[in-house]
Amino acid sequence: MSQATWTISELAREFGVTPRTIRFYEDQGIVSPAREGRNRVYAPRDRTRLKLALRGRRLGLQLSEIVTLINLYDQGGASSEAQLRHYAEVLANHRAKLEQQRRDLDETLKEIRHQQAECEALLLARHS
Repeated sequence: MSQATWTISELAREFGVTPRTIRFYEDQGIVSPAREGRNRVYAPRDRTRLKLALRGRRLGLQLSEIVTLINLYDQGGASSEAQLRHYAEVLANHRAKLEQQRRDLDETLKEIRHQQAECEALLLARHS
């Protein structure tokens, strides 16, 4: 982008979110736009932080994890070794949690299939 600032509407359109979502991230301290009268004016730093927050949300990270990663990004930049190591650790932990949830879901679905089969067998037996 060639412009140096953005309005809330422009960022909402660009990232496919509502202005309310952006205001939520403002309330959380992730973005801190300047004000021109009643209008919010977002700088490149705000845009980058919003982009990182939305990426974290898409990955299913908790808000506290997102804030920590964004703050690390601010301290050391995108290629900071500490930031990359922490990000890798957060991703590994999140992946492990999701894989456990998948195993739990698979087990639950297996039990549901079993119960359904039993119900269908009982219903079939009653109609025979």
